[in-house]
Amino acid sequence: MDLFDGLTLVGGLSLFLFGMNLMGASLEKRAGGSLKALLGKLTSRKILGFLTGLGVTAVIQSSSATTVMVVGFVNSGLLSLHQAINVIMGANVGTTVTAWILSLTGLDSGNFFIQLLKPTSFTPILALIGVGLTMMAKSDKKKDVGMILLGFAVLMFGMDTMSGAVEGLKDVPEFQNVLLMFTNPILGVLAGAALTAIIQSSSASVGILQALSATGQVTYGAAIPIIMGQNIGTCVTAMISSVGANKNAKRAAVVHLMFNIIGTAVWLAVFYGINSVLHFAFVGQPIDQLGIAVVHTAFNVLCTVLLFPFSSLLEKLACRMVPDTKAPDQIQILDERLLSTPSVALVRCQEVAETMARISMDALKTGCQLLKNYDAKSAQAVRETEQEADQYEDMLGTYLVKMGRSNLSKNDSQQVSKLLHIIGDFERISDHAVNLVESAEEMQSKGLNFSIYAKKELEILTAAVGEIMDLSLEAFLKNDPVLAAQVEPLEEVVDTLKEQLRNRHILRLQKGECTIELGFVWSDLLTNLERVADHCSNIAGCIIEMAHDSLDVHEYLDNVKAGGPAFMKAYQDYAQKYALVE
Repeated sequence: MDLFDGLTLVGGLSLFLFGMNLMGASLEKRAGGSLKALLGKLTSRKILGFLTGLGVTAVIQSSSATTVMVVGFVNSGLLSLHQAINVIMGANVGTTVTAWILSLTGLDSGNFFIQLLKPTSFTPILALIGVGLTMMAKSDKKKDVGMILLGFAVLMFGMDTMSGAVEGLKDVPEFQNVLLMFTNPILGVLAGAALTAIIQSSSASVGILQALSATGQVTYGAAIPIIMGQNIGTCVTAMISSVGANKNAKRAAVVHLMFNIIGTAVWLAVFYGINSVLHFAFVGQPIDQLGIAVVHTAFNVLCTVLLFPFSSLLEKLACRMVPDTKAPDQIQILDERLLSTPSVALVRCQEVAETMARISMDALKTGCQLLKNYDAKSAQAVRETEQEADQYEDMLGTYLVKMGRSNLSKNDSQQVSKLLHIIGDFERISDHAVNLVESAEEMQSKGLNFSIYAKKELEILTAAVGEIMDLSLEAFLKNDPVLAAQVEPLEEVVDTLKEQLRNRHILRLQKGECTIELGFVWSDLLTNLERVADHCSNIAGCIIEMAHDSLDVHEYLDNVKAGGPAFMKAYQDYAQKYALVE
């Protein structure tokens, strides 16, 4: 092996790592909906958690990424430590898929159909299709598929290049001596752990070992401890990710580490203990790519079989290693670790936005109730809710902007834009709730009371505003453009009611049936309630426009107000429902 072979090896390794990263990122982007569905199945049931971890890792081709997600979920309070353990075990088995894919490079047969399975046979075709889709396809989904194919082609080309570059090592005595060192189980485990910790991917380090096996100098005796060590090395990513997280998130990372350390220690002892008695003949024989895939899978499955029944003991061990402290565990509602998987982070943002929406609407309804029956405790609760809504908006806005910098799919990008628009309207609704509280407090402190007629009119207006809030909230929670279409006609009715109530108040002033001081309060109430309806209209408009792949809410509202038959029918129904009594 000369200098040029070394350069070829470096180039092949670079292409291999780049292809693996490109394919994984593209798979993750394309499979966003699948990830959401899989992660939605997380329950306390062991087998479902295990299958979820296996499925997610098989999709995104990275147990490290799955474990980092799990740490983020635990830190956000979305996942308990007990649930996380099952997912982590599943991730360890799911990561073996990559080794089986890479083992295709070792196929060697004169059979035509087997030759077709070799990556050197079909990779060029995949690369051509990938380039075509990436450059010419208009659909984002097709472009993502093209990037997956390109990533796979680059990965396999890099793997083949590495295998070719290291073939010369079979005649290098120093290389043989190095591999002989790794037949020492301890050194082999340490080497595997160190390599994986450096590149932070057990799949990649297994691929490198498979490439080296092309020399014919890597024996089962050297490969087995290296593979076991690779599982320990992959824990580094999760351990780094847990820095700054809460206690349970740290425990999840510790469980991942202990699972692999215990599994390695037990099965290494069992294997070499039996080998000392039976002297397995295959230990000194060369291992190929397929053999490495088999050993990798067998080891991870055996670790799971060994420790799956004892997940509760792993949980207790983690709690001892990361003990409770006097300070309460802080839950981070939006964990930045989830940003590495945008489709999952977006699901979390939607959940937080829904919480914000509910508390804002509830605050407004409480504010309306205080106009009838003032209560100081409820008034304070509305103010606290408004502050909470402000915090939600700041937190969500910052998080969504960071997410927007990621490589998002078109659908996810639209969802980010929708949430950024809508959370501002929900926050403003909570502001108007405080304004209503202030009006109620002014009336309470000054002993002001509306006339019987004014109270009945206000009840009609608040009922209309209550319905428009319910409609817009339900449309947002269900992402339902049909429900959202019912909002704008009712908003027009609220506008009309505001003008009618303002005119009636002027008439009462002229007759001396109302005071100017009450008039100021009345005007403030009408303005706040009408603006709440405006914000509901903005929310509904955003939902409808998103359903049509646009975000020009004002253009939509202008078109709606032009008045179609359906709009006019809904407007007339609402106008009749909330007609003022003469």
